Amino acid sequence: MQTFQYVKASGIEKALASGGSGKFIAGGTTLVDLMKLSVETPSTLVDINPLPLNKIEKLPNGGLRIGAMVRNSDLAWNEDVQKSYAVLSQALLSGASPQLRNMATTGGNLMQRTRCAYFREPSAGIPGGYGCNKRTPGTGCAAMDGYNRVHAILGTSDHCIATHPSDMCVAMAALEAVIHVEGPKGKRTIAFEDFHKLPGDTPQIENALEPGELITHVDLPKPVDGARSVYLKLRDRASYEFALASAAVVVHVEGGHVRYARVAMGGVGTKPWRSHEAEHALTGKPADAHAFRAAAEAALAKAKPRQDNGFKVELAKRCIVRSLKLATA
Repeated sequence: MQTFQYVKASGIEKALASGGSGKFIAGGTTLVDLMKLSVETPSTLVDINPLPLNKIEKLPNGGLRIGAMVRNSDLAWNEDVQKSYAVLSQALLSGASPQLRNMATTGGNLMQRTRCAYFREPSAGIPGGYGCNKRTPGTGCAAMDGYNRVHAILGTSDHCIATHPSDMCVAMAALEAVIHVEGPKGKRTIAFEDFHKLPGDTPQIENALEPGELITHVDLPKPVDGARSVYLKLRDRASYEFALASAAVVVHVEGGHVRYARVAMGGVGTKPWRSHEAEHALTGKPADAHAFRAAAEAALAKAKPRQDNGFKVELAKRCIVRSLKLATA
């Protein structure tokens, strides 16, 4: 870990003034690990824990506002979240460990970086090390022909196949959250689906934030009347493990037919993967096993597995089917 300057922000304006050349730190559950590995080498750390961004508030339109500094545990166990956004509570409680959830924040979770072993290898992207286009553009992607069992099958490119790791973000994709940020140019909002970037030929650009911008809060829309939601996570072990495949679904069934459907997947995409194809396949169809399987087939139709992760195609399909059955039972 290289030396750095530490600044404690007493307010948002001070944080923005200090953050242009450094990194914001909240719970530190990802950033500090990456600094230890020399993946992240900020010259300045701006501690934003004192900022007044740790509230969960109901919005006049019936939605919910979540401050960027709200801890994962507090969000997961919040009464309104459990009642109206069960998929989010379930996703949060399936991630990490209780100790980490007590520290990790909403904003930090949005900024999570991949757990690709090649990306986290200290020598990646340097001469003699593994190729990693996320670390050093143009050095290649060692995972392409290396060990890629946990890597993505959707949204990949010739430059990167790293999987996005978050559980929370998959649920927020299905809930169509809106992210609020503030920076040197003022305030703006970003639709959740537009926040995380596909790797394309610039895998080092992972999100839509501009230099110096700070996430301040996330808004969830008003719950859909009559809808039920489920998060299902499939992994190698029952706890403290990242998803091989996961599904977040929000479904409203009326008269035996699906009237509203939102489907997102984790563990299989280079970003939290919203499947419009699955949603289109479900809407208006009977809420039965045939329609659920058709939706799963549509969701994975463009999958591009590598030599070690081909099993994820069928696993993700079964995850979608099972989550839809649970949500409509």
